[in-house]
Amino acid sequence: LEDENIDEADDIADTLVDMGIYAADDFLLLLQKPDRELILDLAYKLSEIQRATQTINTATDRASKVVFALKNYARYDSEEVMIQADIIDGIETVLTLYQNNLKHGVEVLRNFQKIEPILCYPDRLNQVWTNLIHNALQAMDNRGTLTLDVSQDNDLIKVAVTDSGKGIPPEILPKIFEPFFTTKPPGEGTGLGLDIVSKIVDKHGGKMEVASVPGKTTFTVFLPVNLG
Repeated sequence: LEDENIDEADDIADTLVDMGIYAADDFLLLLQKPDRELILDLAYKLSEIQRATQTINTATDRASKVVFALKNYARYDSEEVMIQADIIDGIETVLTLYQNNLKHGVEVLRNFQKIEPILCYPDRLNQVWTNLIHNALQAMDNRGTLTLDVSQDNDLIKVAVTDSGKGIPPEILPKIFEPFFTTKPPGEGTGLGLDIVSKIVDKHGGKMEVASVPGKTTFTVFLPVNLG
């Protein structure tokens, strides 16, 4: 801009950058006009409106996803019946509900193998994914890597939730599925979580396993493709 003898070139360059314009060649004629300050002011206000609109659109999209997730989460809450449901859809629903926790320092790795819907109690399984993901985030203090694996091996579907937290002490590991057992401070947990999760998995004819070392804890749920 200085080479084109434009006054206040540095200030104008800063304004252009603020608007996301990094090459001024197409605007030189406008910038050489006497009323360039008015033109720049109007352009800057228009760019602010555009950015605000993009922000609103993003927020609206996120809100829509949360509303959809809430509806999906509670969809079968009053119907204790087994239906065909997609395991991955349920997990994605829970992740959507936890998006505020995830976006401030949690990397989510999805390793999802395509699997067919299975006969299950979708609302109950959503409680399982909610509990396991919630515990994983707490174990990492909402900072770290959350890895989700979904795969099928013959007649079993395997869902693994892995966190990069500090791990579960070996002396505690055998007790974590006991009713009322908790290591959380008063007010932060009832101890019912993993016991209930285990019962829900049992109700589906499945089983649970846990493995933990410092920096890596994995809860794995095994569900039969054909219940009964």
